[in-house]
Amino acid sequence: MQREILPNVPKYGTRAVRSTDTVFGISEKILVFLSYLVFLVTFPMTIFFCLKTATVFQRVVIFRLGRLRKGGVRGPGLVFILPCIDEYVKVDLRTQSFDVHPQEILTRDSVTIQVDAVVYYSIRNPLDSVIQISNVRDSTKLLAQTTLRNVIGTTNLMELLTAKGTLSNKIENILDEATDPWGVKVERVEIKDVRLPVSMQRAMAAEAEAIREAKAKIVAAEGELNASKALKEASDVMSANPITLQLRYLQTLATISSEKNSTIVFPFPIELMSVGVP
Repeated sequence: MQREILPNVPKYGTRAVRSTDTVFGISEKILVFLSYLVFLVTFPMTIFFCLKTATVFQRVVIFRLGRLRKGGVRGPGLVFILPCIDEYVKVDLRTQSFDVHPQEILTRDSVTIQVDAVVYYSIRNPLDSVIQISNVRDSTKLLAQTTLRNVIGTTNLMELLTAKGTLSNKIENILDEATDPWGVKVERVEIKDVRLPVSMQRAMAAEAEAIREAKAKIVAAEGELNASKALKEASDVMSANPITLQLRYLQTLATISSEKNSTIVFPFPIELMSVGVP
């Protein structure tokens, strides 16, 4: 909930206050006098209709005979409204949100996708949100839809899938700048979901599977290469030191005898394996 930071915002709608702060004519003064008279005659019954309450997160914009009352914005607390001649609008200053429904958008690389998002905003200038725009929520929502289409339309599909945060910040900055004259602060924009066509999903899955298979084959080939190099180095060592071949032979016999006791082994002289034996 926003508390004391709100009054620190620059004077509510100073441009609008200067343009509407004019002197009432004689007929308007008469109407104001009659309104006060009606209030006094019907007091205390009218007190329940003339006193309005604005909570800590609300502000009240009052118009008297179509003109903005001096002081701009009232609240929080009790606000006095004259019967018949005063109109008022309550403005909620809390952070609000709305969903941007899924939009069918053609990306820069000619792929049709559906994208939806959520927008968080708050009203920082109640007077501008009433005077400068007729319906601030609907207008901000429509602007968010068009901005989402424009930004996504200039983006490649892979960039959209891998850089959602960057695109969300870009949309947020565009919306914040465009809604500033309306007294609106766009606080956050989040792209929720990106829906691809079924054919595109299958094509991307097939491409990813092919890439994984290619990487697996490369890893297997590298493993075989490393194994062959190790075998070559081992054979070089054994050929240089014949005793190592005998030790390996005895180790193999020990392994066979411990694991398969029913196996019959016929040893033969190791010299027969030498190439130089006639």
